[in-house]
Amino acid sequence: MTETYEELLKELKSIVQKIEDDETSLDESIALYERGALLVKQCEGMLETAEMKISQLGRD
Repeated sequence: MTETYEELLKELKSIVQKIEDDETSLDESIALYERGALLVKQCEGMLETAEMKISQLGRD
């Protein structure tokens, strides 16, 4: 199942909170950062797709 933009953003915010937590180990922070980077790319892709759809609708 594909996650929505809002779900990805919610997970990304959770990751940021965990990374900022002093109790999070360096190894866990690195893993979280990698997951966060992937989520950012997914969100950017969704936004680009939405922009193209909106642009196309404006031309019709």
